[in-house]
Amino acid sequence: MKSDSSGRHYGDESPITAFATVPGNSALTLIRCSGKGSIEIISSVFSSELEKAQGNTIVHGWIVNNKNTSADKIDEVLISVFRSPKSYTGEDSADICCHGGLSAGKAVMDVLKNAGFFEALPGEYTFRAFMNGKIDLTKSESVMELVSAKTETGRRHAVMRLCGSLQNEINEIKKTLVQVLAGAEIYLDYSDDEVSADEDEAAGKLPDINQAFEALERLKKLSASWQLERVYQQGVTLVIAGCPNAGKSSLFNALLKEDRSIVTEIPGTTRDWIEAWVSMEGIPVRLIDTAGLRECGDSVEKIGIDRSLKLLNEADIVLYLLDGALEKIKSEDRDFIEKYAASNRHIFILNKADIACAPLDLPACVTPVCVSAKTGEGLEELYAAVNSAITRQTSSQNGETLTASVGTERQKNLVDESCRALEEALSLAQKEEALDLIAPLLRDSVNLLGEITGEVSTADILEEMFSRFCVGK
Repeated sequence: MKSDSSGRHYGDESPITAFATVPGNSALTLIRCSGKGSIEIISSVFSSELEKAQGNTIVHGWIVNNKNTSADKIDEVLISVFRSPKSYTGEDSADICCHGGLSAGKAVMDVLKNAGFFEALPGEYTFRAFMNGKIDLTKSESVMELVSAKTETGRRHAVMRLCGSLQNEINEIKKTLVQVLAGAEIYLDYSDDEVSADEDEAAGKLPDINQAFEALERLKKLSASWQLERVYQQGVTLVIAGCPNAGKSSLFNALLKEDRSIVTEIPGTTRDWIEAWVSMEGIPVRLIDTAGLRECGDSVEKIGIDRSLKLLNEADIVLYLLDGALEKIKSEDRDFIEKYAASNRHIFILNKADIACAPLDLPACVTPVCVSAKTGEGLEELYAAVNSAITRQTSSQNGETLTASVGTERQKNLVDESCRALEEALSLAQKEEALDLIAPLLRDSVNLLGEITGEVSTADILEEMFSRFCVGK
């Protein structure tokens, strides 16, 4: 395994320490320690008796440079003691709660390093929890999903996986496939003279084939769940577009619930795009306000319009605003509607609903969402329309509530590989091919599922996965 500058690697048992909170202007800072001899090392720089402390207890005292003189006191702390195996990592561990700020935490950390602790590698605590059997790989990955969740829905889905929803689903599917595989291998283990005539006829057929098809359907549902999970984790890009003075910046501010974009009655006020993150129906949205689309001679405004057009092509969802105060829509609006009316990623919005009705010549091919960026009227309907557009794009399970879903691209790829192996096995079975061709494919499918939970793993795979975690987790 790859090591850091100290020569350490993920597989050792060295005592490690890291900030579990970001040092800065806060009331408290938390420093996490774990590994062989960690409690004894802390005790050597702690004013109170720590070595005899029971697990799941808290001890008050001072971190010191020298236990024999009060002049070397560093900070007054509380230490939470965890004894193996009842700790996050499964090792003897301690969480040191010291005062906040940049200096206090750094001073405590310096003392700990001088006493014998090494700096933790990224994700090393969770790596040790996995290696010590405290959690599987799906729960390990859900830890970072939870830390990086941008919305309440993303947090809730990560917690479901942390509670074992994906692990349980994978294990149930794998159990089914193992039963099918075992039935197939029974025949392969017999010699020809041990198989009767009736058994010989059955030996060319895959036992429990219906169970294998059911397992395949469950795997396909897991694979499809990644499309929507990726949206909850990474978010979508939503671009607000339209002609000048349609109310794009006003809608941007209304969705953001703060005044970020400048709003005036002068056409072309927005010369360049501006962005911010918001949550819509539990989905993290990168919201972008763009320059008004029109023909113009101003070279600066033209650059902004060109950038807006580029963003329109890259957007996951486009909110196109129509000015509801006009008696007739503009020719640019009509051209845009005719081009994108059938698109799943374009939502047409009739703004200024508080003062006007729809333009008389609004094309019948489009049914806009009526809103008022000024009063907030219709915003709930707009949120629902955005959520519906995202759902259509991600081909979610037709409103079906899934009890388990994949949370990382690694998991999704392994599910897909398992699916392909199982599909090939079932295809051969339907053609009544020999079981000695089918059984290895079933075994591959089972092993790939084992990689998802970590039953089957290699040092390189583990290092690649955990090195993406933040330090302190």
